[in-house]
Amino acid sequence: MKTMTCKQLGGSCDEEFHATTFDEIEKQSKQHGMEMLLQGDQTHLDPMHKMKNLMTSPEKIREWFNSERKEFDAL
Repeated sequence: MKTMTCKQLGGSCDEEFHATTFDEIEKQSKQHGMEMLLQGDQTHLDPMHKMKNLMTSPEKIREWFNSERKEFDAL
């Protein structure tokens, strides 16, 4: 079982996600982001906008995922 925080994944808080695969961590992070968005949490909005911009470029979002996956694998 590995642990990553919202901040490690580009977010803004110390919420921890625990999983055995990066895909599971990514899913938990995405759910957390949606919850924060629904709550109107301002500290999460800037990181969400940055992620939204990354998603407009398939190459940039792929680079981001590969980087985060490597960090997860190194844990």
